[in-house]
Amino acid sequence: MSHIRGRFQKDADKLVAQYTASVPYDARLYRQDIAGSIAHARMLARQGIVTAKEAKEIVAGLESIRQEIELGKFRFKPELEDIHMNIEARLMELAGDAGGKLHTARSRNDQVALDMRLYVKDTIAETVAGIKELQKEIIGLAEANKTAVMPGYTHLQQAQPVLFAHHLLAYFEMLQRDTGRFADCLRRTDVMPLGSGAVAGVAYNIDRESVARELGFSEVSRNSMDAVSDRDFVVEYQAAASLCMMHLSRLAEELVLWSTAEFGFIEIDEAYATGSSIMPQKKNPDVAELARGKTGRVYGNLMAMLTTLKGLPLSYNRDLQEDKEGLFDTVDTLLSTLEVFTGMVKTLRIKPENMKKALAQDYILATDMADYLVKKGEAFRSAHGIVARLVSHAIEKGKFLKELSIAEYKGFSPMFGDDVYSITVESSLAARNVTGGTAPGQVKKALADAKRLLEASGGGK
Repeated sequence: MSHIRGRFQKDADKLVAQYTASVPYDARLYRQDIAGSIAHARMLARQGIVTAKEAKEIVAGLESIRQEIELGKFRFKPELEDIHMNIEARLMELAGDAGGKLHTARSRNDQVALDMRLYVKDTIAETVAGIKELQKEIIGLAEANKTAVMPGYTHLQQAQPVLFAHHLLAYFEMLQRDTGRFADCLRRTDVMPLGSGAVAGVAYNIDRESVARELGFSEVSRNSMDAVSDRDFVVEYQAAASLCMMHLSRLAEELVLWSTAEFGFIEIDEAYATGSSIMPQKKNPDVAELARGKTGRVYGNLMAMLTTLKGLPLSYNRDLQEDKEGLFDTVDTLLSTLEVFTGMVKTLRIKPENMKKALAQDYILATDMADYLVKKGEAFRSAHGIVARLVSHAIEKGKFLKELSIAEYKGFSPMFGDDVYSITVESSLAARNVTGGTAPGQVKKALADAKRLLEASGGGK
């Protein structure tokens, strides 16, 4: 039975009560709900809307309820619909008439909007902290293997040699953009809706700004109708989370590939792998694979929220109750994925000898040979064609480029000389000495910059 029946003469149908109840999942908002209520009660007393004694009783009751919940002693009642009514009902048991005055000058509409904003603010801080921990481990792995060289790929075909550290730092950059997106989301989340009432504001002399200060908001909402129905910040968090999971999924895909016998670039620690029920030799990268799969769930939660919002007239509609489960699932999925990836990256074993071996089994220095001809006066497009034909010749002969004779080289261009054999993986790396390039000096600088960036933002400690 619903706690708030108002003008109705009949109790809600039991199935309706079950269908509309949100307390099984919104109970996790209890900290935010109690914090908002405490700030609201104190403001009511400052404004003379309730007495100082009543506010003190309300605050003491709310703090007692918080302790009950955290000790597992609070009995949630599904018939009271949600976390807000469960707390209010218990408060009235503890504080009597004073508890019944807490809801003065607010609605559940602006109350839940407040709780959600407080929750997303807290979650953004936790998310960014998790990203920074992963970035820290990426930097550590890159530094520990800064001389390792691997093939760089395009279309999953060998392209040019790169330092393994350079490859890893690409993920640092992706995650850095993610922290920027979450910080941007925080700016629009950091707006206090309390005081908007149900739709039109409240008919009491309240002080919204003092409540905002107490709760740590930088500003108050400017339109009551928008404030109670806005869930853009939920969409923004889920969009940022989707991009972050996409980046983690890309890393997961590479870890899966690199750990195969065909690549053999890395070995995933046994703590982050599983065996097979039938094949005793198997060591499966299940953690990375699950991250790829869970990324789809996060995308789905984003699309569900957008779909929920697209047809809602102003202002509050019960559809907005659907803002929570998807968000909570996204938060749990992203935070757990960041945490498990941090441990997995920290324990990776790199096999630089296999990376180097892979470099010798392809025509990965072809671009350097085209550059060699350009430096001798050949137009690049012409040089590109010459080297393409040279590679085709080598493949036909079953040779790699370094195995061709100087006569074979000169058969394709008289510009080739004995110095063509000085083109090596090392010279290829050194030649990319531009900002953002894979030259050892540039990667050393990029590592130092990444560490400074992380430390300046409170990570990397």
